[in-house]
Amino acid sequence: MAGMTVSRSAVPASPEHALHPPTLGHVLEVVQGLWPRELAEPWDAVGPVAGRPEAPVRTVLWALDPVQAVADEAVARGADLVVTHHPLLLRGTSSVAAVGHAAAAKGRLLHTLIEHRIALLAAHTNADAVVGGVGVGAVDGVLTGTGEEEAAECALDAGAGEVVALG
Repeated sequence: MAGMTVSRSAVPASPEHALHPPTLGHVLEVVQGLWPRELAEPWDAVGPVAGRPEAPVRTVLWALDPVQAVADEAVARGADLVVTHHPLLLRGTSSVAAVGHAAAAKGRLLHTLIEHRIALLAAHTNADAVVGGVGVGAVDGVLTGTGEEEAAECALDAGAGEVVALG
């Protein structure tokens, strides 16, 4: 599998969420609280790449890289949002066409996501910079609804990165 899917069932259910799932706009606010854009390196391209703020988000696919296999998995799993660590459009591009240029693979990936109404979000050096970063409970923080106060404390203590032991 290319990514890790987090479905709405992983989040404590409430009658309100069943009737009115969070929107991409709401998810972006939560992400900003967890991993502020201001912490990203100046050269980085973090934040939303595709998606409409009013779109509902019920299922999220988490992945390291935005590659076609991840987009295909998002479609197969019915994901509404793909969150990747590495950005898709790190350097400037003049086209997102799916054919006819050097970045056509990126264009194909974007077309796959947009045609299936799947949003794409990158959290790279901004997610690395917060205490705990992507290696320590990033998904858990989103799933448990980390409060704004906790996210703000993490942002205040942010550094350039953290070494994390896996396993």
